[in-house]
Order: sequence, then structure tokens, then C-alpha cells
Amino acid sequence: MSDFGATELDAFRTEVRDWLAANYPAELRDPKHRIDEEAVWGGRRYADSKDPLREWQRRMGEKGWTAPQWPAAYGGGGLTAEQDRVLQQELQKGGYATPLASFGVWMLGPVLLEYASEEQKQRFIPQIVKGEIRWCQGYSEPGAGSDLASLQLRCEDKGDHWLVNGQKIWTSYADKADWIFALVRTDTSKKHEGISFLLIDMTTPGVTPRPIQLISGESPFCETFFEDVKVPKEQLVGRLNGGWEIAKRLLQYERQNISGGFGGGGGAGGASGDLGEIAKRYLGADETGALADPDLRGRITKKKMDFQAFYQTIARVAAESKAAKGPSAATSIIKYAAATFAQERSELMVEAMGAQGLGWEGEGFERPELTATRGWLRSKGNSIEGGTSEINVNVVSKRVLGLPDPK
Repeated sequence: MSDFGATELDAFRTEVRDWLAANYPAELRDPKHRIDEEAVWGGRRYADSKDPLREWQRRMGEKGWTAPQWPAAYGGGGLTAEQDRVLQQELQKGGYATPLASFGVWMLGPVLLEYASEEQKQRFIPQIVKGEIRWCQGYSEPGAGSDLASLQLRCEDKGDHWLVNGQKIWTSYADKADWIFALVRTDTSKKHEGISFLLIDMTTPGVTPRPIQLISGESPFCETFFEDVKVPKEQLVGRLNGGWEIAKRLLQYERQNISGGFGGGGGAGGASGDLGEIAKRYLGADETGALADPDLRGRITKKKMDFQAFYQTIARVAAESKAAKGPSAATSIIKYAAATFAQERSELMVEAMGAQGLGWEGEGFERPELTATRGWLRSKGNSIEGGTSEINVNVVSKRVLGLPDPK
């Protein structure tokens, strides 16, 4: 058997390793350098930033490696799956900072590649790859959450433009976003068939985002109001009243990426780190070095096994998605499991810390302890965002297991 392919990959690995080493800003290697987490999202406010992370983002974006497998014709890396795997391995080995975290990359870009016109692809996708636009998602409304197709954000055809009026809610980071991809109602006589997919500049007169404070004390979500907002006709994606098909496709990408974010146990699931080692710090170890509390030890061990199986399943589903040219309904299984595991992990974390896991502010608590408390509260939303667990179970029963509707 020829090893031509392996030889090519070895050469590509060397190329990647050399390029990363030569282009990674020296400041980011300084352990004292504090990375601006907001800069990772990119957008207009960082367009002229001299922050080394923004420079790293620019360099990776110009290379197309923020979206490695997207077509080079639109600014992507044009890499094969095998080359992308090599790139990710080298990024991990070198400890390189994430250059771009973006709803544009995770959700919008894939559906634009599938449904957008050539003009829209040429306009928006290169900007997404380079982190020049920060996007938010306009789906849920006060009266349309789990039943998303009941949305009422009105979009009227005014001849040379669309006129949008209404409200969205739970719009993640709308107050920081440059643009929003939104589901709008263009036909009031139909439900699913009356929805369209529209791209709206957040600086357009009449668009107003208002942050919502959560029980954890954070405000990542917003109410977003639209009052006589004029939108150019060319910002409608896909066919008129064909937005529901795009919406379903985007939700599959969203659930797939939400699932990937839960496993580490950071923002969504509480403080990060090895749960067993953290527990030993508070409860001590026995003569063998194992966690002294056998009951908690058993539950933590089971949770680690669950996560390991979860990671393997994510990898399998991701491979199947690429082979099928997109995610399947199986992402709902992953999202449901991810939400459950993240909530259980955060509860174990707080339990292990005892009274130190119940702090909110003030002296007597370390930062990781306060993070665990807030993370435990934040995790309650894991089974709601990106489609409730109840809705996900219905999707699994119908589209994965093929079960009939209950009578």
C-alpha cells in the first residue's frame, strides 16, 4: 500500500507547525498576559484593536484557519477533514489560544454555505472567517419558545425594503453583536410556511437590545426590540417563506455546538478542573490516596465515565455529520445528554465543596468557589437553551427512533 497520503499529511503537519510558531504573537505566550475573552468573539468594536489576540485572530482569519474546511473561494481554509484534524492537533499541542469563538462560524456560516445566494456568500462568509462581524441569533419570542413556529416578528414587503416590527427574547449577547440572523413572519396566513430568514444590521435605526439579568448574576441574554426597522431586500436568505427549513438546519448546528461546550464544565457547568481532585481538597483522601468519601467517589467516577462516553459519541456523530454533509437529528440526543451531565456535574461540584460551595460574594470564599456557585445556578438553563430537553426528547422519538405521535 502506498504511503503517499501519509507522507503528504506529514509534510502538511510540518507546514502547520512552522506557520503557527512563526505567526503566534509573542505576548500571548506570556503567562501573565490576560486574554480579553470578549476579543475572541471579534466584531466591529475590535476592528482597530492592537490586542495581540485580535492580531492572532486576523492572521488565522487571513489563512482561513478559523473555518478550516470552508471553501477557499469564500475565505475558508479549504482543508480536507484529515488536514483539519492535523491543524487541531497542532493547535492543541502548542497550547495556542482560540483565535475566534463565533455564532457566525458555529451556526450561521454553515447554513449560508447551503442556502445563501452567491452574492450573500461573497459578502458575509469572508467577514465571518476573519471575525469582522459578531453575530447574534433572533429566534425565540415571548410567545414562541418551545413552539418556535408561533413566532410573530412581523416582516412586511415595502417594495424596495422589508419593514420589521416586534420582539425577540433570550438573544445571546445582542448588546455586543454587530448583526443578527432572525426568523421573521412574512405570511400571517400560514404557520411554518410563513416564516423567512433575514439578516439585520444591529445599528439599523429601531433595533434596541436590553440585557436580562439571570439568577447567576450574569446578563448574557437580551430582549431585542424592532420598531419600524428597514432592512434591504437582498438580506433575505433563501426563498421567501422558506425560513423554517433553514431554521431547523441551523438548530442542528446550534445543538451540536452547545453540546461541545458543556463537557468541560466551565461557564455552563460550574468551575473547571478535575472533579475528583477538587473533592479531595475539601473532603480529604484515604490511606490509598483516593477520595475519602466512598459514596461521592463512586458518583464522581460514574460521571467521569459518562463524560468519556459522551466525548466518544460526539466524535462519532461529528464524523457521521461530515459524511452526510451536515448534522442529523441525532444532535438532539447529544444536546439532551450534555445538558443533563453538565447539571449533574455542577451539583457534584457544589456538594463536594460543602459550605464553601454556597458563597456569593465577600471574604471567606475563593474565586473558583464563587464560580462553582454561579455555575451551578447557570447550569439550570442548560436544559432550556437551544431547545428544551422536552422538545429534544420529542425530536429523538420521532426522527431518530421513528416512533408514532401519541394518540
